[in-house]
Amino acid sequence: MAGGTNAFNQLRERDVDARMLRTRGRPLPSGRVTPRAAGVFAAAISVAGVAYLAALVNLLTAGLAALTLVSYVGLYTPLKRRTSLNTLVGAVPGALPIVGGWTAAGGRLDAAALALFWIVFLWQLPHFLALAWIYREDYRRGGLAMLSVGDDDGSRTARMTLLYAAALLPVSLLPSLLGLTGALYFYGALALGVVYAAVGAPLLREATPRAAWRVFLVSIVYLPALLTLMVLDKPPPLSALAS
Repeated sequence: MAGGTNAFNQLRERDVDARMLRTRGRPLPSGRVTPRAAGVFAAAISVAGVAYLAALVNLLTAGLAALTLVSYVGLYTPLKRRTSLNTLVGAVPGALPIVGGWTAAGGRLDAAALALFWIVFLWQLPHFLALAWIYREDYRRGGLAMLSVGDDDGSRTARMTLLYAAALLPVSLLPSLLGLTGALYFYGALALGVVYAAVGAPLLREATPRAAWRVFLVSIVYLPALLTLMVLDKPPPLSALAS
């Protein structure tokens, strides 16, 4: 499903990719793959992914996967040309897969699923804002309406990066407050959140590519570290406690 979603995105944005230095070597703008072949491939693996989830996992997870594709390709992709709010819209399909993982393992659409959704939703925003600042000239060349494109001194990008990183910190503690994890996760998430926000703070003084790269690299470490803590510190099942 992820592969089909990204293939559809590259099919719709092949003209943009051709103008951007970072993406012009992709299969479609470089001419290695035809649009027709890309469309057939994207449709085939997307349908196969939904069918697999529906038949062998459950219908709820299949529906979440389909919603991810539709919201990413149908909403986020076209909005990238129109408004800088596209990053917020794109964070929705970016956060749905963890909810699908939860429901695939037997979870419900409850407070726990919502907490997971908001953690990944908020985590993405500093991650992508930093990347958009680093490649702002390339995004301008491609004609994409990113926040960084019209932000000459980087002040708006810096403020939003720090705002979302700060908002993530209390949200990341929800799994412990909901009883999904214990003290190890709570204090680990607190420490990771402080580091994530602290790394974004220097952008307020001066939005340099080096400072943006630092935010981006820390974001890559943050999420797997947080989820690893979540797995390691989950409470034992009730049956184990009873025995």
